[in-house]
Amino acid sequence: MKIPVEIICTNCGTEAFLNREPVYEGLKKTGEELSCPACGFIFVSEAEVPFKAHAAAPNIFTDADRSKAVKVFDEGENKSICRYCADYVVNPFMQFCSRHKKEVQATDGCPQFSSAPEKPSNPLL
Repeated sequence: MKIPVEIICTNCGTEAFLNREPVYEGLKKTGEELSCPACGFIFVSEAEVPFKAHAAAPNIFTDADRSKAVKVFDEGENKSICRYCADYVVNPFMQFCSRHKKEVQATDGCPQFSSAPEKPSNPLL
């Protein structure tokens, strides 16, 4: 949620942007001073600030307007591509198949696919 910044000052009636100045005690920030930039009136708290009301954005599209989810792979079909093969090697310059000694793409596949062992979700364990 965005923090509202537009106000209509109760002191001078001007539409302006709320001025937030940090308040320090020594080197430690203790709060914020909220004021009107037009007249300098200082608001005691955030609850006292007269923020400008905004009309809600019109709801143009509904869920019925969205396209249906596209399912590209059948269940488990994508598990036999080079990306999941034990012979698939990635380095900063290319993707490589160590079995066939050639450059491949992650979505390529071959009949000699061998499943890579499962990688742990936390690399520190």
